[in-house]
Amino acid sequence: MNKNLPTCLTLLGFALSSFAQDQEAWNAHFQSTYIWQKKPSLSSPYAGPNSLLAQAEKSYSFTATAAFGVRLSRLTEAYFDPEVAQGVPISGLVGLAGFSNGELAKTSGAKPKLYRARLFVRHTVDLGGEQQPIESAAHQLSGKAASERLVLSAGALSVLDIFDANSYAHDPRMQFMNWALMTHAAYDYPADSRGYTYGVAAEYIAEGWALRAGRFAVPKEPNQLQLDSRLFRHYGDQVELSKDYAVAGQTGTVRLLGFRMKAVMARYDDALSATSGTPTLDAVRQQDQAKWGVGIGVEHKLAENIGVFIRAFKADGRTETYAFTEADRSTSAGLQVGGSAWGRAQDVLGIGIAQSSLSTGHTQFLARGGQTFFLGDGKLSYRPERDFEAYYRAELLRGLFLTGDLQRIRNPGYNADRGPASFYALRLHWEN
Repeated sequence: MNKNLPTCLTLLGFALSSFAQDQEAWNAHFQSTYIWQKKPSLSSPYAGPNSLLAQAEKSYSFTATAAFGVRLSRLTEAYFDPEVAQGVPISGLVGLAGFSNGELAKTSGAKPKLYRARLFVRHTVDLGGEQQPIESAAHQLSGKAASERLVLSAGALSVLDIFDANSYAHDPRMQFMNWALMTHAAYDYPADSRGYTYGVAAEYIAEGWALRAGRFAVPKEPNQLQLDSRLFRHYGDQVELSKDYAVAGQTGTVRLLGFRMKAVMARYDDALSATSGTPTLDAVRQQDQAKWGVGIGVEHKLAENIGVFIRAFKADGRTETYAFTEADRSTSAGLQVGGSAWGRAQDVLGIGIAQSSLSTGHTQFLARGGQTFFLGDGKLSYRPERDFEAYYRAELLRGLFLTGDLQRIRNPGYNADRGPASFYALRLHWEN
């Protein structure tokens, strides 16, 4: 036996016990989510290479995640998430802006795929104020944190882990599944094709408000898996200011969010002027193109078990969609009602609407037969895409939830000649 092993184990035990009184030394949380979805046939007088298919379709997705956290010191934590995903999307995941299953962004075909979802370190700088309790959760070790603090994160994660953390419309595993409701549809946040990236972020958190900023890697090519490591040349910068408030005894939060991205991207006007025929983005991509967007989000509690939210976002509209979905302007709103009113405290009813729009150049590009990563009907009778979603989530057992979900999408892919499209889903989610 290694003579140093008992000493190492003693030191490890001492290190872990030093956190035991008021801090969690480590934790492990798990989740799995299965979503089955059906789309009936829809009206489709014509179709292109990236159209939502006219025939009835069925789809499924499955993800399973382990979230491990360990405390490296009193103020430093590390997290690691291995994840498995598989699934078959409706219409090959094309033909919409508000795709009907947010989990399908992470799937990799009908065969299960194991990958690293998150691997990051978080360090907190205590700046003073009262000590506030922190509950144990995935990516969060229980303990206490100062009311005024600086939180630094670095590594592989999702931008949505930090930014636009809406309480009612953020997690497709438990809340709304439509892409246009889980965040701003026009928020082209940096991510690989599974929804993850790597980078650094800083959060200054004080009593009642917070300022967040970060720089993250963008894909080497639009909506692809491989990320560009040149963070000083190609990147996605994010800034968010959030403020808590109270009105008539009920609380809420307002968030101002902006991004600026630099990457090898194309502009719609360049593609349109390059040819009198069918335009293409591939021929006009240039180094160090910039794209920006700004938005606002508000969530407000109407009563103990009722909350509402509203979002609005505008991207520049000149530059192609690079990492999220096809939208240049977006708005959404919704309502969440807890089941305590009818004796089911852990149940939730959610109703949401969203509208996504395109810029003039984006519209003309598609109308002339242009094809983007997600869209391409061959021609276009433009109308904003309008999404409706309603779900009821019931707790079957502790940590096990069954959700029934209905979605109705008018003008799918911004085309008034198509649809409307309906989607019916069942979602089974387990977590601990």
